[in-house]
Amino acid sequence: MPASDSDLTPMPSEADAVTDKQALAWTHTARFLTTASQLHHLPATELPEIAFVGRSNAGKSTAINTLAQQKRLAFASKTPGRTQHINLFELGPKDAPDTLFADLPGYGYAAVNRESKLRWQKVMADYLEIRRSLSGVVLMVDSRLGLTDLDKQLLDFVAPRVATGEVRLLVLLTKADKLNRKEADAALRATGEFLGGLSTEHSDVAVTLFSALKKTGVGDVAQALHVWTHAERRLPVAAAAEPADAAPDAAA
Repeated sequence: MPASDSDLTPMPSEADAVTDKQALAWTHTARFLTTASQLHHLPATELPEIAFVGRSNAGKSTAINTLAQQKRLAFASKTPGRTQHINLFELGPKDAPDTLFADLPGYGYAAVNRESKLRWQKVMADYLEIRRSLSGVVLMVDSRLGLTDLDKQLLDFVAPRVATGEVRLLVLLTKADKLNRKEADAALRATGEFLGGLSTEHSDVAVTLFSALKKTGVGDVAQALHVWTHAERRLPVAAAAEPADAAPDAAA
């Protein structure tokens, strides 16, 4: 998979990664679970959860459907920015699901009123900062535009959890088929340089090109997400450093 010039973790990074065929068979099991307009309406779960986020028109729904090899698993609103629910999908055997995908609302569409923008900014910030089951974030970025201010703001919300290794981060530069090789290399380099500022010795941060049309990166991304959710769940660095007899947090 293409790598940037920064010290980002390559994908998939675990020795026990399955083949892309096995990983795609796993993503193909994705099925709708529930939808919620408020964070507290989401079900509590012990399953690892991967959130898909991105600006309206960045290709988020298309990427989810391509990974799942399903045409209408994730829906794109006919009016960008109007979809204002968090949709959850289960993966794995129906009688023993092992992962959740969370499709978060697109952001950045100018026609959405200010009140709605602020409400959803709060919901998404809270989700990224406190959702206990969140294990990874997949950020869709239009490769022709690169990271926007709103993308960077979203990354700020989850950056502390990424830094400790509690949450993994993968940026997909979507619509990569629109770029030539020189433009693709420049997009990878620019995004990698920014993400390098979020990387620590504990973090798992990566960036890659992605094209639903040409299927660029699809198998590798499926492998990476399988590794994220089937490897042993990692504790935040601070929690891992606590002595064994430390008193548990009353809020846990």
